[in-house]
Amino acid sequence: MKYVIVYWTRFGNNKKIVDYLADKLQDEVQVFKTDETNPASMPEAEYYIFSAAAEKFMVQKDMRNFMKALENMSNKKYGTINTHASNKNWLGKMEKILDKKGMAKAAEVDFQIVGGMNEQSTIVDGWEAKLDAFCAKLK
Repeated sequence: MKYVIVYWTRFGNNKKIVDYLADKLQDEVQVFKTDETNPASMPEAEYYIFSAAAEKFMVQKDMRNFMKALENMSNKKYGTINTHASNKNWLGKMEKILDKKGMAKAAEVDFQIVGGMNEQSTIVDGWEAKLDAFCAKLK
């Protein structure tokens, strides 16, 4: 299987998640930050995975703009990952943008972040098991 993972991170939590995910998928995986690839010409893959934090009560701006700029993604499968410091995730907002692109959701998962919005923040314990279950839906 071929996977393309696009992420955005400020404090490293989403990077930690996508690195773990790329290792678990054990197939052909390409990983990009939002500024490292062109949303208008994404590499071919069976699954596209988007991982970003919530900021200012919405999906982080760079990821939101990236997803809105995607082209020629009709009928492509996707998974979404959202990190947040509150009890509310923004997976629905990500899904809404990708559904408008004609993409088909395969999986979603959210992770709560504790320790504030800084370099000392961390993902709530048990995140690996949640990510393993997410990964199983992408096989």
